Amino acid sequence: MNFKEEFKKIIDENAIVLFLKGTKDMPQCGFSKTVVNLLNHYGVEFQDVNILENPDMKVALSELSGWPTFPQLFVKGKLLGGCDIAVDMHENGQLLDALDVNA
Repeated sequence: MNFKEEFKKIIDENAIVLFLKGTKDMPQCGFSKTVVNLLNHYGVEFQDVNILENPDMKVALSELSGWPTFPQLFVKGKLLGGCDIAVDMHENGQLLDALDVNA
């Protein structure tokens, strides 16, 4: 299975994608849970991808995004970053603007 191609398709087909450890219903780490909580706070729909399902998924996504850590938040096809960046963007109001998928 070519995870890079699969991930590209998921990113292209969904306005907001969160690649995380676990799922949006059951995050498996604190950083993933924090970003899920932020997205839920804004009431946006998002696609979640559990990168723990296969060890090759983490490597493929890091190669695709150029970002080494998880979670990874993509909005409108672009990587916003991980937990720290999402929290910073939330605190300064930029995350709300970025998540406005109807703009």
